[in-house]
Amino acid sequence: MERLRPRGRQMFSGFTKGEIEKMEKLLEASGEQVLNRDFCQKVTKRFNRSSGRAGKPVIKWTEVYDWLQGRLQDFPKIEKRMSETPNACPSNKTQESSQGPEGEKSPDLSELEFEARSSKDGAWYDVAMFLTHRFLSSGEAEVRVRFVGFGAEEDEWVNIKQAVRERSVPLEHSECQKVKAGDLVLCFQERRDQAIYYDARIVEVQRRMHDIRGCRCLFLVRYDHDSTEEKVRLRRLCRRPAHQI
Repeated sequence: MERLRPRGRQMFSGFTKGEIEKMEKLLEASGEQVLNRDFCQKVTKRFNRSSGRAGKPVIKWTEVYDWLQGRLQDFPKIEKRMSETPNACPSNKTQESSQGPEGEKSPDLSELEFEARSSKDGAWYDVAMFLTHRFLSSGEAEVRVRFVGFGAEEDEWVNIKQAVRERSVPLEHSECQKVKAGDLVLCFQERRDQAIYYDARIVEVQRRMHDIRGCRCLFLVRYDHDSTEEKVRLRRLCRRPAHQI
């Protein structure tokens, strides 16, 4: 079992401004309760899936832990408050929390619980918020979404049934044996001019021995939008939800 890294190591400096703002809000809301391995792994997965991290190095959960642990020392008031109320549930202060389950005890991350397919490039992006909805003459419903990391000028109307679904989840190294030919996945496609997520299907799996870095297997994928094929590592694959919204 992997151990938490001790205090005193140099903190990872590659977080985006949005990621830092998010972690600061989590600290303000929950204090030392964020220093939990499962929670740090959850936050890390969402950061790595965010469109704001496209083209940037993948974050490790220990880097999130180190940042939170180091930053917590700059919040003496929070530490004092948490020591006085150790069993207090995290408060929910962000407006985005309207999507989160009522009564949830962990800090709200609901703005990353859904993804939508853009009509501009056919790629999937995390949804920051649902702005409004409408019904077409055909009876179909559309929702206007704002994507994470983009401004109002990039808002889009998307078909609820066809282009909105629960957020896909990054696959862990330990889950590679579950990935088989024929599986539907969301794949991070890296090109010279762009790096975005597309739906794809697993065509072939080349099993390899794992090492200290984790899974070394190769997965041949075929992208749905243009039928091109590419061999990728597990870190670029996400498990798609079982159904659309």
